[in-house]
Amino acid sequence: MDEAYVRLLCPECTKDWASTPTDLPEHTDLFHCPNCHASRRLAEFTRTDRDLGTLKRLG
Repeated sequence: MDEAYVRLLCPECTKDWASTPTDLPEHTDLFHCPNCHASRRLAEFTRTDRDLGTLKRLG
């Protein structure tokens, strides 16, 4: 069985990456880009509504 992942995109530096939902905080928590250290709610880093939904369900 494949593990789910969430695609993320920094709204400031446009770094993109993927992570498993269990490795991420709640979608409403403050999150810091590992590249430029921009700080926003994690939900603002999700690439698509589907990624946000996956994060909410499995996070």
